[in-house]
Amino acid sequence: MDILKKEKKLIKLEEELIELDDEKKIESIKSKIEDYKHGMMQDLSAWDRVMLARHMKRPTSKDVINAVFDDFIELHGDRNFGDDKAIIGGIAYFNGQPVTIIAQQKGKTTEENIESNFAMPHPEGYRKALRLMKQAEKFNRPIITLIDTPGAFPGIGAEARGQGEAIARNLFEMSAIEVPIISIVIGEGGSGGALAIGVANEVHMLENAIYSILSPEGYASILWKDAKKAKNAAEVMKLTSYDLLDFGVIEGIIKEPIGGAHHNPTQTYEAIGKRLQQSIESYYNRSSYEIKTARYTKFRKIGFFQRFNYDNLKGVVK
Repeated sequence: MDILKKEKKLIKLEEELIELDDEKKIESIKSKIEDYKHGMMQDLSAWDRVMLARHMKRPTSKDVINAVFDDFIELHGDRNFGDDKAIIGGIAYFNGQPVTIIAQQKGKTTEENIESNFAMPHPEGYRKALRLMKQAEKFNRPIITLIDTPGAFPGIGAEARGQGEAIARNLFEMSAIEVPIISIVIGEGGSGGALAIGVANEVHMLENAIYSILSPEGYASILWKDAKKAKNAAEVMKLTSYDLLDFGVIEGIIKEPIGGAHHNPTQTYEAIGKRLQQSIESYYNRSSYEIKTARYTKFRKIGFFQRFNYDNLKGVVK
């Protein structure tokens, strides 16, 4: 039984609770709900986490910004082509400190998703992000990025305007930014579309977020010529927060409420805020040179680790 079916069963139990008047029966159902949550709802496969990362009720970047930060002022445009609504960015206060926020935005309805292009940025979105990062560096503001995208938009127009170059430019420039960059994967972290705002000193993931080179559907299509095998692909791709923590790709996991972030968004926002505060404080007494060198070293270590594993596997895989 997948997580969405488990969630439907939980909703039915909660609906039973609303209709009851008998205190003994109420306590019995409450106990049943708690047992179900701590049993079935915590036994999650990789595909379950993919579905939770894509859940329509999952908190979006705007939800996180409104809950965790104060006085957010959104800034628009790349000063070249236009404003990409798949990426929102601006300045805000975090516990009294000015910060720059850059986030990929999904919608909760079909209309909102169309407006934000289903969180698939165009090159102007990445150029806007880089413009705001450079501004943050100039005014010595920490940069916080919220990652939630299935990937960069692969359309003809995006390619014509330099999608690949825009992503590559961000990777290059972010590696040398002299203020701390903290990234949090709150939903989907898809390929270069996610990495283009994810070259950070620290990368954290919500527990049920995913982060991978491409979608399970894309992986299954390439490897097995069948997108319907996405569930199998998710299990072998090592795309969960726990997998990536083991590989040293991320620095930490932010725990979610049982059943996913949408079951208790307030608890999720508090956990994000607490983790951000800890991360930002750790850079207070570091020089700009130490900050950018630490970021560079982090990604060099990841690259070495992956290459080492690949070289070892070449002698094993037939």
